[in-house]
Amino acid sequence: MINLWQAHISFAMILFLLLPSFGLSKAWRVALLLALLAVSFIPLDGLTLAAYLRSHIDDLAVTTLVFMAWGCLRRMDVLPPAQQGQKTSVLILFAVMALALYPATLGLSDLDPYRFGFSPRPMLVFVALLTLGLFHLRNYLAVVMLAGATLAFVVGIKPSHNYWDYLVDPLLGLYCCLALLVLAIGWIFGRLGTLRRSA
Repeated sequence: MINLWQAHISFAMILFLLLPSFGLSKAWRVALLLALLAVSFIPLDGLTLAAYLRSHIDDLAVTTLVFMAWGCLRRMDVLPPAQQGQKTSVLILFAVMALALYPATLGLSDLDPYRFGFSPRPMLVFVALLTLGLFHLRNYLAVVMLAGATLAFVVGIKPSHNYWDYLVDPLLGLYCCLALLVLAIGWIFGRLGTLRRSA
């Protein structure tokens, strides 16, 4: 049941974040998000639209849900924007996790980090220390993402018993890697423009 609700919430948030704002007021943006949630229940050949989306992207990690919820709240002007450095550190953190996990699971490495997620005590200690460090740095978005994933794992809200499935998923990893690539290209072009002006 949890997974079905997660599919509907994921459907609504993904479309809400992909759609332009259309210059809507805060109230209308909230209404748009609720309307997208209602659309997710529309049946098509015996399956809801949310179930169709879930069949392609599977269940998202808790960190992804938190990240998307933060993005939705930002678009509705409920939360202030995060500092650029904080957003960049979040992108780096989860891009590193994805690059550590998925190439190995595809057989590109002899190491299989996914199996560590089944007995994750060392991972839990490491993530706890990492979360404390990020809290000290006041990167509250990363703190909520990691703490939410750990709490969800301890409670067991997903059918998976692997800690990795709560921490990262391909959608989040791909987004973080692409976003970092865009930032790097922008930085390179910015530096080139500065060098040309100084020359």
